[in-house]
Amino acid sequence: MKKIYITIALIFLYFSQALKVYAEVYILDDATYNTVVGEIKIVSADERETLLDIARSHGFGYQDMKLSNTEVDTWLPGDGQEIVIPAKFILPVAPMKGIVLNVPEMRLYYYPKKETGKAQEVHTYPLGVGRAGWNTPYIKTMIVEKKIKPNWHPPKSIRKEHEDAGNPLPKIVRPGPDNPLGSYAMRLGRRDYLIHGTNKPYGIGMRISHGCIRLYPEDIKELFAKVSLETPVNIINQPYKIGVKDDVIYLEAHPFLDEDKDIFENNLTSVISMVIKISNNREYQLDMSIAYEAIKNPNGLPIPIGIFLTNKNKKNLVMKTEQ
Repeated sequence: MKKIYITIALIFLYFSQALKVYAEVYILDDATYNTVVGEIKIVSADERETLLDIARSHGFGYQDMKLSNTEVDTWLPGDGQEIVIPAKFILPVAPMKGIVLNVPEMRLYYYPKKETGKAQEVHTYPLGVGRAGWNTPYIKTMIVEKKIKPNWHPPKSIRKEHEDAGNPLPKIVRPGPDNPLGSYAMRLGRRDYLIHGTNKPYGIGMRISHGCIRLYPEDIKELFAKVSLETPVNIINQPYKIGVKDDVIYLEAHPFLDEDKDIFENNLTSVISMVIKISNNREYQLDMSIAYEAIKNPNGLPIPIGIFLTNKNKKNLVMKTEQ
């Protein structure tokens, strides 16, 4: 019984205190090929915090934090426990336009329209996505409708699921604490899918929805204000991302979805294909053993796996070989 009370208290603490969500905003340098942004941070846990509190207050979800803090207890990290904040990202290999949503990474990237004479910005938020059997689709679409305090019209399939579980739903769920859409929703061109808030913020960074895309309540409020109708939305499947910073090639690996095991398990070919795609015909050198270890044991952090060859580093490689 004592354990139950502790768990309830921790859940209450999570809802009452974890409200400092903010988007990471990065400025991209047009003069470079750099697509790796941010820096990994280390923070100390407070005795009152869960790992989910820390995740939410720094703009991350459950999967992000568990991948980079495998030995840390989710509910009782411990006072003074060092926590890795995985705030270094490789941008997806996709056009930097509108919303790019990477399902296995459970992260959304928003590229506002670039203003003349100013650098491109990118804003990023963690997500909750569709669970197995209710997969979030990989499509190119756009925002076609925006609603504040939306009604939820659960489809027959979801109503049946709830009826079978002994928890029937009304045909219309009005705005309020029982509405899983939260206070803001943006409908996609495929009209049965939405980007919306949630009444269950602990599910961000998990596969728990019926295919829609969930954001923390504070994040969807912020994104809703930034995004206009007809903003393009590109939903992609990149558990492995390749990026470049100062001619160093990085690989960031996330767990692939269970149903994609045949496609991505131990698949270095997909990694090499992305390197070729971003190379612009430049010569490069990869350490395949490091790349293989990264996809075999994904931790969600950018790891250097090679370099693009320039006259300077070619000379250094020759000198090392001669020695």
